[in-house]
Amino acid sequence: MPKIKTHRGAAKRFKITGTGKVKRWKANKSHLMTGKPSRRTRRLRTSSLVDKTQERTVKRLLPYG
Repeated sequence: MPKIKTHRGAAKRFKITGTGKVKRWKANKSHLMTGKPSRRTRRLRTSSLVDKTQERTVKRLLPYG
């Protein structure tokens, strides 16, 4: 069996946790930050988990994750 290539775009955006869940970072924190409330920017700092419906798709992109 040949090796499976990792989707490099997904590898930069997602990490697999120790329990096998998929961690992601929140969007909308790259620019235009002055117009956003500080409460919102604090919320955007924290990471969250990928929804169960999308988890299988992301894991397929990261075969060795």
